[in-house]
Amino acid sequence: MTALTLSTSSAATVRADAVVVGVAKGAKGVVVAPGAEAVDKAFGGKLAAVLETLGASGAEGEVTKLPAADGLKAPVVLAAGLGEAPGKDDGYGTEALRRAAGSAARALTGTKKAAFALPLEDAEAAAAVSEGALLGAYTFTTYRSNGNGPNAKGGKKNDAKSAPLAEVALVGGKPRDKEFKAAAERAQALAAEINRARDLINMPPNDLDPKSFAAEAQAAAKEFGLKVEVLDEKALKKGGYGGLLGVGQGAETPPRLVRIAHTHPKADKTLALVGKGITYDSGGISLKPAGHNETMKCDMSGAAAVFAAVVAAARLGLQVNVTGWLALAENMPSGSATRPGDVLTMYSGKTVEVLNTDAEGRLVLADALTRASEENPDAIVDVATLTGAMVLALGNRTFGIMANDDAFRTSIHEIAEEVGEQSWPMPMPSELRKGMDSPVADIANMGERMGSGLVAGLFLKEFIGEGITWAHLDIAGPAFHEGAPWGYTPKGGTGSAVRTLVRLAERTAAGDLG
Repeated sequence: MTALTLSTSSAATVRADAVVVGVAKGAKGVVVAPGAEAVDKAFGGKLAAVLETLGASGAEGEVTKLPAADGLKAPVVLAAGLGEAPGKDDGYGTEALRRAAGSAARALTGTKKAAFALPLEDAEAAAAVSEGALLGAYTFTTYRSNGNGPNAKGGKKNDAKSAPLAEVALVGGKPRDKEFKAAAERAQALAAEINRARDLINMPPNDLDPKSFAAEAQAAAKEFGLKVEVLDEKALKKGGYGGLLGVGQGAETPPRLVRIAHTHPKADKTLALVGKGITYDSGGISLKPAGHNETMKCDMSGAAAVFAAVVAAARLGLQVNVTGWLALAENMPSGSATRPGDVLTMYSGKTVEVLNTDAEGRLVLADALTRASEENPDAIVDVATLTGAMVLALGNRTFGIMANDDAFRTSIHEIAEEVGEQSWPMPMPSELRKGMDSPVADIANMGERMGSGLVAGLFLKEFIGEGITWAHLDIAGPAFHEGAPWGYTPKGGTGSAVRTLVRLAERTAAGDLG
C-alpha cells in the first residue's frame, strides 16, 4: 500500500522524486491551479507558457512531465489536468481533484516519493487528493514473474519500474490540523479496502473460489475484530438454501454463505449489505457464448464490495452495526448442474422455476436477502453485477439503483454522486412482475426481455422481509474496467460501490438517514 504523509514543506523545497501540480483549461489557455505558486515562481512565472509549448491544455486526464527549474528540490514536475477552470469565487470539485491525483499517481509508477501540490482549500479537498493518489497508485502484479506482490510467481527479482508509487506527500496537508489528519487517515483506510476488493476481483478463479473467498473473510475478521460465520454445503443443505445450492451444484467447489459483521457498542442502527459472489460464471447449462465469459471472474464484485465496506466500517470505528452477507458460488455446467426447467425451493420457502441458469445471481441473492431480513435491520442494500441490460441502459461507468422506498433510493444516489461514483435511480414498474409468473412454481427467474434489468430488481424485491427498507445496486457496468486506465480507475477490478456503502454507513451512524 502506498504511504501517505501530510507535509508542511513548500512545493519548492519538499524532498521528493517528483512534484505534482494542477493545471486547468482557462479562457485564454493553460491556468496554473492554486498550490503550484512556488513551482510557478521557480519557472519565472512562465510555467503555463512552458506547458503550452509542450502541448498541454489542462484537460482532465492529461499529464505532462518536464524537468524541474532551478530552485526546486524535486527533479521532475508533473502537471495534472483538472479540466475546465472554475469561476473566480468557485473552487475545484472533489472529483476533479480525485481524478487528477489518480492520473498523476499512475504516471509515477516506479517512483519512490512524489509531492502532490494540488489545490487544498480544505480537508475535503485533501481527502479527495489523498483518495485519488492512493487509488491511482494501485497495481495488480501478483501473477507476473517480475511482480511486486507477496505471492509473486516465478521467483524473479521484483521489477522496480513496475512498482506502484511508494509514497505520497500532501503539500499543504496541515498535519497538526485534526480535520486534515482525520481526512488522511480515512483516505488510507478506505483506499486499502477498495484495493482489497480490487485484488479479489482480479484474482483468477482457479485461486478464488467460494471456499477460499470465505477463508479471506475469516482472516480479515480475525485481524480487525469482526464476527464471522461461514455456512458450508452441509449447513446450507440443512438450512434449505435452495438458491445457493442450486447455482453451485454443478461446480467442484461447493457454495458458501458468509456472514461478517462490524458491531459497535453504542450503535442504535443496523445496515445489512448483501453481495453477489459468483466467483466464476460460465452461465451454467445456459452456457455463455465465446467472448462473454473471459472476464467472468469479476462476477463476485458485489461480494467484494460488501466485504471491503464492512472491514472499512470496522477500521473507521463507525458507530453503526454493519452486517455483510456474501453469497458465494461457482456457476458451472456439468452432469449435476441445475437445468432450465428445474424448480428450486428457496430459503424463504418460495419455489422458483429456473428458465435460464445464467440468471443465477438473483438466486443466490434471494437466499441471502431472506436470511438478512430475519435479523430485521434498519435497511438492506444488495450489490451485484446482475444484468447486462443495466450496462446497455447506463453504460460502463454508471450503476443503477432500485429500491422499495423512493427517499432511500434518492439518498443513495446523492451519496454516490457525493463520493464520486456515477449512479442513476431506476424505476420498478409493477407491470413487469407478471412476466415472471410461472405455471409450475411461485415465480420464474426470468421475465420480459425488455427492461430485464428492472425485472431482476423486481425478483429480488420478492425476498425482502416485510417493512424493511431495501435498495439494489446493479454494478455490472463499472465493476470491471476492460479499457485503458483513466483517472484513479485501473484496468480490471475497480472496487465499485465501496465508497457509496461506506458513506452510507457513516451517514447512518450520524443519524442523517432517519
